[in-house]
Amino acid sequence: MTTLLPDLPTTAVPAAPGADRVLAARPSLRDTVNQTLAMAWRATKKMRRNPEQFFDVTLQPILFTAMFAYIFGGAVSGSVADYLPLIIPGILAQTALTACMATGTQMREDMDKGVFDRFKSLPIARIAPLAGPMLADLIRYGTAATITILVGIAMGYRPGGGVLGVLAGWALTIFAGWSLSWIFAWLGTVARSAQAVQGIGMMIMFPLTFLSNAFVPMDTLPGWLEAFVKINPVSHVVTAVRDLMNDGNVTVQVGWALLGCAVVVAVFAPLAVRTYFRKM
Repeated sequence: MTTLLPDLPTTAVPAAPGADRVLAARPSLRDTVNQTLAMAWRATKKMRRNPEQFFDVTLQPILFTAMFAYIFGGAVSGSVADYLPLIIPGILAQTALTACMATGTQMREDMDKGVFDRFKSLPIARIAPLAGPMLADLIRYGTAATITILVGIAMGYRPGGGVLGVLAGWALTIFAGWSLSWIFAWLGTVARSAQAVQGIGMMIMFPLTFLSNAFVPMDTLPGWLEAFVKINPVSHVVTAVRDLMNDGNVTVQVGWALLGCAVVVAVFAPLAVRTYFRKM
């Protein structure tokens, strides 16, 4: 004997909000560019709200230019005026290298604070949070280079390369800083803390800067040290900037500097992106 159960009323289950929305599997190139620019704008807003982030690209060029010029000018070149054509390109390279350290530090801080975890929930290109701050940092490199040149001119520096030579040296400095910042971006993705990024960055910056021809001529150095200075990429950048700003000549050193910067980007940009994707 079977018992027939009465028909029970059925209630339709509403679809989840947004269930009928179709998301793109992968952002297009145009979307990636727009999202990268949006992240760059976000980075510039952080800079405006934290003016202390500009101390290393505003106060440091002034202090270093005046300090090194007046302390070492007489000992190295006989006078401050004769030392300025040597030291100004060196300070340009040093400030660019110092400024690009902040890239890895800021990136590590954002990762520690969970900012990148929020980005993972957004339907954006994964490269955008990395490429955006790198693009915004061009403002920092341009600021540091501009202030260094203006301070040098105020102290009596008269570049023989003219306006075009100065602009070319300025642009090369910015490109060199941007290319070297990929090293620190990679460090920001592999180091465990922002302090670690800063510590490792200092160990990189001091040998590359002071063991170069930025402050003294290479022929005054011991033979073994001169050999290292000649292959130091910072030395190639400094020499190239001197050729452009002091003489207005596009020499082979300019080509070596551009090639070295391109090699740094080719090596460390993929490393930074791959490690960053793993963190995402």
